[in-house]
Amino acid sequence: MNNKKTALNPIAIMIISLGFIIGSIILSIPLYIGFLAGIIFTSAVLVKSGYEPSDLLKTIVNSVLEIKNLIVVILFIGATTSIWLSSGVVPTIMYYGFTYMEGVNFLFAAFLIMSVVSLFMGTAVGTMSTVGISLSGIGMGLGIPQSLVVGMLVSGAFVADKVSPLSGLVNLLMTTNNKSYKEIFRSILITLIPTIIVTSVIYYIVGINYTSGDYSKLLLYKEAIASGFNTSPLLLILPVIILGLSIAGLNSIITFLIGIGVGSVLSIVFQGATIKSVVNSIFFGYKGNTPSAELNKLLVSGGMVSMIEAILIVITALALVQLFEKGNILMPLMEKLVNGINTKMTLIWRTGLMSTLLTMATCDQTAGIILPGKVLQNKYRELDLDTAVLARAVSDTGIIVAPLMPWNINSFLIKPIMGITAAQYAPYAVLCYVCPVVSMLISYILYGKPEKQRIRQ
Repeated sequence: MNNKKTALNPIAIMIISLGFIIGSIILSIPLYIGFLAGIIFTSAVLVKSGYEPSDLLKTIVNSVLEIKNLIVVILFIGATTSIWLSSGVVPTIMYYGFTYMEGVNFLFAAFLIMSVVSLFMGTAVGTMSTVGISLSGIGMGLGIPQSLVVGMLVSGAFVADKVSPLSGLVNLLMTTNNKSYKEIFRSILITLIPTIIVTSVIYYIVGINYTSGDYSKLLLYKEAIASGFNTSPLLLILPVIILGLSIAGLNSIITFLIGIGVGSVLSIVFQGATIKSVVNSIFFGYKGNTPSAELNKLLVSGGMVSMIEAILIVITALALVQLFEKGNILMPLMEKLVNGINTKMTLIWRTGLMSTLLTMATCDQTAGIILPGKVLQNKYRELDLDTAVLARAVSDTGIIVAPLMPWNINSFLIKPIMGITAAQYAPYAVLCYVCPVVSMLISYILYGKPEKQRIRQ
């Protein structure tokens, strides 16, 4: 770690950089412009403080090289969404879903479906780009507002990032805190179960308003789908393959690639698509062509091209974070948050605050996982707390709040998939609010009283 001092207070640098990002959102300027402004500002301050421009440039270049696999995955997510539409998989799921969801509390049922599927897939965004777009179409077909539907889908999908053994974030939690999955899972269950229950109850209550209504539109949608696509239960082989490969723990890039390949074959065999039209869908997106103009608005994907802005945002966001680390800008904030901790409850609450602030400031969950783990492990041992509790506090806060912030990597990956921004769906992503609250309440119950400060979790 470089020990040079920066000319400005490190926290001031972070706040000003975040101001550029928030300003781009307010002014409706592409978000990567805000990150780029932050990069230029931070680099200028670091150069003035004695850092070599060549070292900073090397840091930025290395940050891009480190995420080359992520860039490929993002492109494949755009392609996958198009293939699930062009092959008829999404329309088929919608066709049968319209039948089985009549009279059912959709919000409640779909939340549970998304939670289970995401647990097996191990990726929140991947679940959104596959099963999520199918359920989104069904929900909107039932007359449920899009913002509410997407918020519910986000709640279910992000169970993956919180607890799935296939999730890269969960594995990072394990590595950072030197804990096995079993140890972390047992700790997380303490807050996960009440979180799922409370969230399910909320969606059930809200969903009651949409269980009885005019289903004539569904009949029109079904007729339009039947006219525009060849639907068949055989098309469901694609979701089965994707889920099976995810459960088997296959590399995500290979899983997406196989899914795109199988989906392309299904597009040609079942929908009569040409190779040229399939390739065009993969790169430039897909638009539904059914007799229903309203339904066609749901059957839209931008393909790989639509993910270019998201890639630029990811690159500039992570480059800014690397500059923060290079300039030792994050550690002073960590040190301020650690000061004055003398009880178990305070330690857990401060862990959640630290993780959340890092996720907000760095636009990604990675720093919110690694830094609390590095900084607080000794404090947990000092207060006789298992570091599995540290992992749980991070999982309940910094990891789960990520999709609520418009400038976070997760939210701007969701935007091209679902067609709406975080500002629109965030109020309805109930689990992302319930989980931190449940976590803090349970820590109070377990460690809030003086005599409980001595209990070891």
